[in-house]
Amino acid sequence: MSDCSTKQGVLFESLFAKPLLASFDQSHSSSEGGAILLKACDRRLGLLAAIASCLRDTRSPEKTRHSLRELVEQRVYGMACGYEDCNDAARLSRDPIQRLLLRRDPIEGEALASQPTLSRFENAMDARSLLRLGHAIAERVIERHRRRLGGRARRITIDLDPTDDPTHGGQQLALFNGYYGRWCYVPLACFLQFDDEADQYLFAYVLRPGDAPATQGAVGILRRVIRRLRKAFPRAVIRVRLDGGFATPEVLDFLDGQGVEYVVAMAKNAVLKEAAEPLLAQVRRLSEESGESERLYGECRYEAGSWDGERRVVFKAEVVRHGGREAKDNPRFVVTNLRTSPRHVYEDVYCQRAVIENRIKELLHGLHIDRTSCTRFFANQFRVLLATAAYVLLQELRLKARHTGFAHAQVNTLRERLLKMAVWVERSTRRLVLHLPRSAPWRSEWCRIARALGAVPV
Repeated sequence: MSDCSTKQGVLFESLFAKPLLASFDQSHSSSEGGAILLKACDRRLGLLAAIASCLRDTRSPEKTRHSLRELVEQRVYGMACGYEDCNDAARLSRDPIQRLLLRRDPIEGEALASQPTLSRFENAMDARSLLRLGHAIAERVIERHRRRLGGRARRITIDLDPTDDPTHGGQQLALFNGYYGRWCYVPLACFLQFDDEADQYLFAYVLRPGDAPATQGAVGILRRVIRRLRKAFPRAVIRVRLDGGFATPEVLDFLDGQGVEYVVAMAKNAVLKEAAEPLLAQVRRLSEESGESERLYGECRYEAGSWDGERRVVFKAEVVRHGGREAKDNPRFVVTNLRTSPRHVYEDVYCQRAVIENRIKELLHGLHIDRTSCTRFFANQFRVLLATAAYVLLQELRLKARHTGFAHAQVNTLRERLLKMAVWVERSTRRLVLHLPRSAPWRSEWCRIARALGAVPV
């Protein structure tokens, strides 16, 4: 953006008791003053360097101005700050903080890459690079938590959940999905939970064609992450928690062969409904007497025609009543190898997976991970992985804020209150000084998080 446009101003003659002039004339300043916390988070993770090392640079060296690592950092830091499109590059190219994040002089450093450069970068990705990149993200996430927990965890829960990514153009492999009723991609989001911690940590987000079944790619992802988790946490019990659509012979046989705990939702059928009917009859009577929704839990042994043997199925026999409406049966079924009570399996284990819906909403609304508007499928997968990296950085920021009021803050809240801070950059021969507002509402929390990330109080 040119200097003449940034020095424009407006005059409010009668808005206050005195005329008010608003002029864009403050040089060496930025609205991203708090974003240096992202750099401190990446220093802990080593994430962006690992991503850049997975990419192959096929450009002519004599025509190259921006390294692959700089391009990765520019996109990931930009996404974390709320600039999800390459078109935002023109607005940020001379921002002092964005330049500082890329190790450039914030005042006289070279401008950042342009939108055409970033678009060429995204569209140059091939399948092998994307595979390595995805593995690198998962590796850095697992290694970070291995160090954090000292390799000790009682239980690690793996959650996989498909979602939809609506498409509105000619994107490759954007197909019509009958379940969602629209043209879309069907990405698979993958999370880890350590013991009973409140957060689930994203380790993979795989873009898939619009007609992909829930299980596509699931066994491969599970095989790799289980192997890596067992190496990093040799004494931990691994539990896999899956929603409906994953209860296929391939997935269940794999889980049995791996010796992990699992809880997988199942679609109801005539045999399962018959098994639940006696308990459901009791629940109907209870609901009729109380006038409220009622539920009881039971179990049975069940063998589908495609299975090699019987498995334990836990069911919830529920009758739902909403004011003024007729009572409705709502039986639900879960196949599991856990030996605890049916109520514990369903309520305390399976139902807790609903929390990852909040994580997916963060990805969609906080990182705009569904901004997959490139024509090439590989370019869209690369965008998704960059957004994944941005989310991993923000999760690290939230982890370091666990002793503040931001311990459970959503991504948008972290960004608005910790990253979006006005700053004036001053440079001397010895150091850089970021002059942040003394009146910043959350300056105490910001400083506390900065110290947790390695800063020294002055």
